[in-house]
Amino acid sequence: MNYREYIANRIKAEGVSAKEIEEAIAVPPNTDMGDYALPCFKFAKVMRKPPVVIANELAAGIAPDGVIAEVTAVNGYLNFKIDKAGLAKSTLAQIEDEGDFYGASRKGAGKTVCIDYSSVNIAKPFHIGHLSTTVLGSALYKIYTFLGYNVVGINHLGDYGTQFGKLICAYKHWGDKATIEAGGIHAINNLYVRFNNEATEEMEAEAREYFRLIESGDKEANEIFEWFKSLTLAYVNKIYRRLGVKFDSYNGERFYSDKMQPVIEELEEKGLLKESEGAKIVDLEEYGMPPCLILRSDGASLYATRDLAAAYYRKDTYDFYKCLYVVAYQQNLHFKQIFKVLELLGKDWAKDMVHVAYGMVSLEDGAMSTRKGKVVWLEDVIEKCVEKAYTVINDKNPALENKRDIAEKVGIGSVIFGALYNNKIKDIVFSYDKVLSFEGETGVYCQYTCARANSVLQKAGEERFTLPENLSVEPQEYEVVKTLAAFPEAVCDAAEKYEPSIIARYAVDLAQKFNKFYFDCKILTAEPAAKGFRLQLTKAVLQTLTNALSLLGIGVPEKM
Repeated sequence: MNYREYIANRIKAEGVSAKEIEEAIAVPPNTDMGDYALPCFKFAKVMRKPPVVIANELAAGIAPDGVIAEVTAVNGYLNFKIDKAGLAKSTLAQIEDEGDFYGASRKGAGKTVCIDYSSVNIAKPFHIGHLSTTVLGSALYKIYTFLGYNVVGINHLGDYGTQFGKLICAYKHWGDKATIEAGGIHAINNLYVRFNNEATEEMEAEAREYFRLIESGDKEANEIFEWFKSLTLAYVNKIYRRLGVKFDSYNGERFYSDKMQPVIEELEEKGLLKESEGAKIVDLEEYGMPPCLILRSDGASLYATRDLAAAYYRKDTYDFYKCLYVVAYQQNLHFKQIFKVLELLGKDWAKDMVHVAYGMVSLEDGAMSTRKGKVVWLEDVIEKCVEKAYTVINDKNPALENKRDIAEKVGIGSVIFGALYNNKIKDIVFSYDKVLSFEGETGVYCQYTCARANSVLQKAGEERFTLPENLSVEPQEYEVVKTLAAFPEAVCDAAEKYEPSIIARYAVDLAQKFNKFYFDCKILTAEPAAKGFRLQLTKAVLQTLTNALSLLGIGVPEKM
């Protein structure tokens, strides 16, 4: 149940909507006064009354009803205490009934959300910098799907540019098919690095010609390019499978090569395209931005040209409710320019385009994309986490079965959780030891809590108890119940703010509340009435934590 929404619908304040009331309701830091509080100060102007009077009058109009146990007015605040037993019964019943779908809704029914994320470059391996866009976009995909939206995951491939002419040139000079097939993406990348280090002026000219051949449809050049592309996708799809990431479209930059001209013509027709030193631009000076470059002086297109064409295509194809771009904050200006150009073109859907910016990832030693000329590959980070997870699990529980499978879930989970736990805009310093800690605010801690809850339930076997009519709820139990009841709201909040960290932090909070309850309250040896309630509470925690972690792309082992 969304208790903020429930309370808001019980309040009748003249001139103030239920939505405004719901948004103003907060959880007070000291819950002795109440579980929820409504500050009435912001309504004083609309209602033309002092906040204290407003709070007193509203309190008088709300009677306890089995959900709300008590309403009090204190110094302009309206405080609500929820019926503990009622909340426990209704929450546990809802979780039992909805199971894997607890926290889900149909609020997005009939609406499409496009999410552009990961956006790998053809012929280049994944490095650690690709982690955030990939797992952040994937989590948003899962969250929006959970809320009933039709979600389209788009991998906007970097498959256009002169670098592919360089690659073909390097392959022609130094490569052979057997070596490339055996070495895959890394062998291709080695060719590219060698070209940049050793290419002569003649080779640079040759590379430009190969790119021209790709664009003009030359059979051999395109066959080599498509071969490089297939090797790249085979490589990245292995990583995607391990991370639980999926896409519905792999339309990259090249796909929009024949879709840019109509956009350019519309810019010209509406008088937005201007010439500047031979190039074609949209002047954005009056909006506090540098010009948006559409065509270079040689007539070549740019990222902006292709992104505008992609926006048109996505709106025409999917008629999106929102189109999200999960791209690092270094591209803030680029997307501001794109969205402003669409607005100037008169596209009312420009307001539905969202740049979901995120911070950078580095390792503790400062390495990020390069270190002494070497790239920090994402698959190496993943493999190291899985291996370290295996070592930790083996040390803690040598007799545990299926340790390799469990280590895979724990290692992968630690990578994902480490990237998603903090607010997305913050830079991340990735620590192997920290993300794999069984204590603290980590994915492993949450997974271990699930294993602990599962162990309790397995020891209880088929033993189940009905809840007593006059249920007594202890403080530690109530903290768990309240947190369980808040999960649907956390999911909606994460979607509205494009912030999966809300769910990651929720998972840690629930795990901490459960572990306090686990240590403070007897479960299996409690008297029958308390035992039944506590077993159901444990089962509800396992279900809700599993749901929360699954929205982040993290699996839950039964044992650890």
